[in-house]
Amino acid sequence: MSDVSRRPDDPDQSILGRMRSIPRWAGIGLFIYATIYTLSYAKSFFVPVILAFLLTMVFSPVRRVFARHGIPAPLTATFVVLGLLVASLGILGTLSLPVTGWIERAPEITAQIREKASDVSGALSGVFEAADRLRELARPGEDVERVTTSQGGYAFDLATLIPGMMAQIVLTLVLLFFLLASGDMFYEKLVHVIPRFSDKRRAMAVVQDIERKLSRYLFTITVINAALGTAVGAGMWLVGMPSPIVFGTIAFLFNFVPYLGALAGIAIAAAVALVSFDWVGWSLIVSAIYFAITTVEGQLVTPYFVGRNLRLNTVVVFLAVSFWAWLWSAVGMVVAVPLLAAARTIANHVDGMGGLADFLGERHSETVTDAHPEDPRSENLIP
Repeated sequence: MSDVSRRPDDPDQSILGRMRSIPRWAGIGLFIYATIYTLSYAKSFFVPVILAFLLTMVFSPVRRVFARHGIPAPLTATFVVLGLLVASLGILGTLSLPVTGWIERAPEITAQIREKASDVSGALSGVFEAADRLRELARPGEDVERVTTSQGGYAFDLATLIPGMMAQIVLTLVLLFFLLASGDMFYEKLVHVIPRFSDKRRAMAVVQDIERKLSRYLFTITVINAALGTAVGAGMWLVGMPSPIVFGTIAFLFNFVPYLGALAGIAIAAAVALVSFDWVGWSLIVSAIYFAITTVEGQLVTPYFVGRNLRLNTVVVFLAVSFWAWLWSAVGMVVAVPLLAAARTIANHVDGMGGLADFLGERHSETVTDAHPEDPRSENLIP
């Protein structure tokens, strides 16, 4: 019997089929591995680029409003960049001295926390003692300890990070200036590069939808986080916590990271309260105040103002935040949700990816876009 007359379920044919599929899956795996490695290896380049594009989407509507009033794009870009630079320097100045002091006093603070915690729970004391023993076993020797101490300890490590952080901020702001000053050049190039008119309309619909949703989301979240920081700072001031402005700033920054940011802020406030007050109960009161404010924000304020169209699958959000935190540390946790929202918006517009869009959305969320590529409103290709 010839090969043509073999049945479709022939074992030889199924083996050959599996062998043909191996290179394709191997290529996909190699591509994913190469992408992750490249993003990790070149994060010093990709991090400011991603941040600059996200900030461009936030401030592009502002640029267009100013342009309708006769203000040129380069002047608007200058105002935006200078404002962000002043805000960044203000935040760094607010946090630098207290955080540096906390880091420098880390061994003393740890000892105080251990002493007070041992009065409350003997189990915690045992945990601290076990940690000390592990630290002693892992310590290579006294000479290494003296070298580390002579270089300045934690404060020295923090000082070495500041130049790199400033370089990242400067690169982000410079790229943001050029993106805003160029106006709608990106949209014009996108229209001219794509050959088919239907593809032009679809691409413009995707870009406009991403820009509209992300700008609305990031601007709204920034305002909500500013109000949250004000409320947390006021709450810390009412209970007599030291440096309430610092805790308000921490709440503002940390709340850009879903779930983990609030937990980290509560832990920091509880630790500082445990050291600052004689009564251990104040630590629980401070934690409860911080938790109550963030709960109201997370369960009532943010869902009401952000809207359902950008509310994502909570499990996917947590996994995305964890992945990008592993890849790009703190900045990765900040950009995880905007990138996830952009991916869901793209999936909404691409045929055959509705299932992915529905998976990325929260329960009972709809995958219908606000402006379909065939909608007459998308005929104006350049916004």
